Amino acid sequence: MSAMTYDSLKADIAIYAERNDEPFVTQIPNFISLAENRLAQEVKPLGFVRVVTGNINGNTLNKPIRWRRTKNFMITVMGERKFLFERSYEYCRTYAPDATAGVPRYYADYDFEHFFIAPFPNAVYPFELSYYERPNPLSDSVQTSWTTQYAPQLLLYASLLEAQPFLKTSERIPEFQGLFDRALNALVQEDQSRALDASS
Repeated sequence: MSAMTYDSLKADIAIYAERNDEPFVTQIPNFISLAENRLAQEVKPLGFVRVVTGNINGNTLNKPIRWRRTKNFMITVMGERKFLFERSYEYCRTYAPDATAGVPRYYADYDFEHFFIAPFPNAVYPFELSYYERPNPLSDSVQTSWTTQYAPQLLLYASLLEAQPFLKTSERIPEFQGLFDRALNALVQEDQSRALDASS
């Protein structure tokens, strides 16, 4: 079997749905986009983890593009790596109510695109941020992704689940939900066994 691409996924969705009329075919990219969002929200496989590095030199920091959730956040202080602890924005503001500088200890979601750092950094600190991302969306110009390579069945079944409201075929939802759940469980077990292998 050849590897899944965006084009082959669109073709498979039409085959599984037994529909090739223009209104349905036009909606297929939307089903795929909704499925990708679902996977980014519900699934946290190793393939969705990214690591970025940089420097903190203020009390706000831009989040990476397509950031969904932070895994861990570290800074380097005099050659030693230290974890920053996640707290609420209100906690961070209470902990550091003014611009008094110090070694950063906490971070919070300032908004969906920025972190808030507390206290205000008293120097420039290198950081390493590990986070879960929403993979680069598939399109005519982006034919493959981590999911098409390593979990194609999960993406297919998620797309078919998203198509059911449009198709008004609620009787097929349990069928595709079962297939989706089975593919998801297999992926979760694979990630868990990989984590156990790494710790032994």
